[in-house]
Amino acid sequence: MMKVLIAGGGIGGLAAALSIAHHGHEVVVLERRDTFSELGAGIQLGPNAFHALDHLGIGAAARQSAVHIDELRFMDGTTGQRVASMPLTGAYRTRFGNPYAVVHRGDLYQALLDGCVAQRNITLNTDCSVIRYEQDPGSVTAITGTGRRFTGSALIGADGIRSAVRGQLVGDGAPRVSGHTIYRSVIPMERVPRELRWNTVTLWAGPKWHFVHYPIGSGKFLNLAATRDDGARDVVAGRPAERTRVLSEFPALSDTARQLLELGADWKEWVLCDRDPVERWTDGRVTLLGDAAHPMLQYAAQGACMALEDAVLIGQLLAGAAGDIPQRLEKYNSERYGRTSTVQQVARAMGEQLYHPSADAAAARNAMLSSLTVDELYDKVAWLHGARIGGTGEHR
Repeated sequence: MMKVLIAGGGIGGLAAALSIAHHGHEVVVLERRDTFSELGAGIQLGPNAFHALDHLGIGAAARQSAVHIDELRFMDGTTGQRVASMPLTGAYRTRFGNPYAVVHRGDLYQALLDGCVAQRNITLNTDCSVIRYEQDPGSVTAITGTGRRFTGSALIGADGIRSAVRGQLVGDGAPRVSGHTIYRSVIPMERVPRELRWNTVTLWAGPKWHFVHYPIGSGKFLNLAATRDDGARDVVAGRPAERTRVLSEFPALSDTARQLLELGADWKEWVLCDRDPVERWTDGRVTLLGDAAHPMLQYAAQGACMALEDAVLIGQLLAGAAGDIPQRLEKYNSERYGRTSTVQQVARAMGEQLYHPSADAAAARNAMLSSLTVDELYDKVAWLHGARIGGTGEHR
């Protein structure tokens, strides 16, 4: 048995801890905050995420609070026209082997945390902000901001988009500010008119903006997320936003979408950031995972899904004896890079080409999407939703 250190106790870090612990190793999680908790609102999970959660042994727990969505809807946000819809029941679940669901981020996190607490070979440490590492041929040491030192056989940097581990390993500076501001609100479903309580993920696309909503918390809440391509350059994370300001940012919304947006309360705003893909995120006994390795914009709804896939694969590759750790981590890096870099690039492209075009470009987008059959829509997402851990082939 070897000891694996994980910097960061978010979704990716806890998933990696579970995966590695299931293969018999000792895991030490180093979380910078004073508690293990997760901020945020709704999160979308494709079938590939549920494949990973099942590998981690918490698929059933994650499904308990998840809302299994019936349909993805793409709407023209200015005209109110339904452009395209992809059913997510029946043939979709048969083809991809699992549902498409939405959860509250905190509910998914709690399932992961409960799984870790139940594992005797996982130690969870708070107030441990990893700021750098040292390594020699036989071990690696994580050093915290208070000077504490933790030594193990490997270190996984799962410390997010502003990862200190990445800063030392890759050294590519601050994240790229996308220029997109997102406003988020979660409201009780009882406030939503019954005729608008759709069991769908619905996206309303407009010129340099879009609005998404879907149920979470076992259907008890509605998650609202409205995004503007406003050229924002300053990093903002979770700052309160006045309701009147949010509403004023989306004056061209069609009637139904406007009705839903106006239900929002206690809005908070973020300025979205990502990074360019990097081919190498492993250094000897140190590697990166999730947002520390491949942070992406929200537009493919795959950030958490990619972290869960990372976690399962790294557990598989570290199974067995403690030898050849650098080579195993290199293999993890090489197997994940192609897929995750593609998703990073696709997420950016979706924002530009699908969510935010205007005028003739928007009309061309609508014509293209509306021409696709359901089977053609499934074919478009098969590489992403149908992947299983350890490879990227479509599930059949």
